[in-house]
Amino acid sequence: MAKMKYGAVSKKARTAASSTKNARDEEDRAFLVAIGERVRRLRARRALTRKALAAEAGVSERHLANLEAGSGNASILLLRNIAGALGSSAAEVVGEEIVATAEWQLIRQLLYGRDESQLARARVALTNLFDDRRQGKERAGRIALIGLRGAGKSTLGSLLASELGVPFIELSREMQKLAGCPHSEIHGLYGATAYRRYEHRALQSVTATHSRLVLATPGGIVSEPSTFNELLASCFTVWLKATPEEHMDRVAAQGDMRPMAASTEAMNDLKHILAVRSDYYAKADLTFDTSGLGPGTAVLKLKERLPRPLVAWVSDAGST
Repeated sequence: MAKMKYGAVSKKARTAASSTKNARDEEDRAFLVAIGERVRRLRARRALTRKALAAEAGVSERHLANLEAGSGNASILLLRNIAGALGSSAAEVVGEEIVATAEWQLIRQLLYGRDESQLARARVALTNLFDDRRQGKERAGRIALIGLRGAGKSTLGSLLASELGVPFIELSREMQKLAGCPHSEIHGLYGATAYRRYEHRALQSVTATHSRLVLATPGGIVSEPSTFNELLASCFTVWLKATPEEHMDRVAAQGDMRPMAASTEAMNDLKHILAVRSDYYAKADLTFDTSGLGPGTAVLKLKERLPRPLVAWVSDAGST
């Protein structure tokens, strides 16, 4: 009788253990899928192909594909389990700064769990606390255009600068001067990290030498937080939007047929990049949709949308 009772308990224990293992396996799979999706979103934010990222990171393209598909190396699961045993997270264990001091941890805790609007208020408050340029007239004298390639930044930027009587500058050309090679080759020659470094240096140089201008920026400037924060603090920013189809058509009209080589795949990639970057582009001071508008009409409508005090300040200063 005792033996039967022991066997019954043993079966229940095995069932419970199996259920626990299944739940843990499901949790592990969900974790790896989430990691893969984050990697894919980060790659899209920088507009990198899987092949380019694999080369930059020094890993095989197959390994990267597995990671993005949710079949990452099991070592990340071990790291997560160790972090959990420490009452922490994997991000905290591998982070270089977020656990460096007690202040970092306390600030992070204050922000943890806040919604997007609360985080936006916190970011603006911190920007105003540490950088007073957002409140000054100097910032108002610079208008920076952001958005994907094909949104009309160069065309509208040049026309708007002419309307306001201020210089028009393309940040990509300033990067070319610093790097000593065409803008399109910087990434290939020096890598993604160097590209972002040249971008940041070019922005600092432009804002240091021009108190009033219209600036066209590369589409990926939002990919580097320090550079994007610098742009938001030093310029009045305008996000030029357009439909994915118009983006593609305008790029092709510029003579670049590369996106059309595999149009369906290219369009899907473009839509994904736009979806990932939209939250960052939306941090601009003004959003202006250029869809269906010719350059002449668009620049007049854009000028009408700009705050009147800003237009008056830039125009008056530009004419003196």
